[in-house]
Amino acid sequence: MLLNRQILTGVIFALIASVGFSAKSILIKLAYLDHVDAITLLALRMLFSVPFFLAVAVWVNRCHAVSLKRQDWVAVLVLGLLGYYLSSYLDFLGLEHISAGLERLILFLYPTMTVLLSAFIYKRSIGRNVMIAMLLSYAGILFVFLHDFGTNKGNIVLGASFVFTSALTYSTYLVGAGHAIARIGATKFTAYAMVVASAASLLQFGVTHPVSALVQPIKVYELSFAMAIFSTVLPIFLLSYAIRRIGSASSSLIGSAGPVATIALAYVFLNEAVSLLQMLGTSLVLAGVVTVSLNTSKLTSK
Repeated sequence: MLLNRQILTGVIFALIASVGFSAKSILIKLAYLDHVDAITLLALRMLFSVPFFLAVAVWVNRCHAVSLKRQDWVAVLVLGLLGYYLSSYLDFLGLEHISAGLERLILFLYPTMTVLLSAFIYKRSIGRNVMIAMLLSYAGILFVFLHDFGTNKGNIVLGASFVFTSALTYSTYLVGAGHAIARIGATKFTAYAMVVASAASLLQFGVTHPVSALVQPIKVYELSFAMAIFSTVLPIFLLSYAIRRIGSASSSLIGSAGPVATIALAYVFLNEAVSLLQMLGTSLVLAGVVTVSLNTSKLTSK
């Protein structure tokens, strides 16, 4: 009975985290309607979220007072800048040019990039099934790209390049974060890394913008706050708790609901078109990424 409750809780947490992450692109696109730029919007998101990460960092440090070595601080700094600051900034830039649906699908490719990076760095072989699954995923992105090319007036190539690089930097972060998380702990590492990313985002804003640029319509504040709480703080920790209860493979499988949720939310709130070509591409991406994620989990669990 207790085990069933833990599994159910894990599934619910993973699902909420997936929808929360998916809603981020919708909130960003809605904020862009008020002509706020990417740097200012990212600064507002971090400004609203950093108090929560600071609180978690202090709480974890009191409960688990393990002193960090110099290499741990370097890992937090470098990986926080790479995985949470640079990745987020590139994502925000990309959403100035492409649809929320295409953005979410490109970001969803990160497990395939992680596999490729791990294979290159650690000299690991990639199985035939995983290779086929990755080819399916990228073929699916091509279909969705063609859909957007016919409906979007923005610079799709530039936007897709920004988001693809965002997914690549996040994948690099995941490959490099494994040992650091094992030493420091997932919650503590995440909280510290997010504080670093928040500081970098606010520093970038301070260097490139006057303080008066923070004066925005109330709607932008509301969307930034919602993004900070429901698409940043809660999903990050809910996903961590879900992985503890049901494992990474099951969490990844549930996470595949994210791109579908984004497309549905974009249709309702942004009036983004949905076509047969887009749905075909989405199906290929989901099938490919889930296959890669499950096969990778099997390999790492042996």
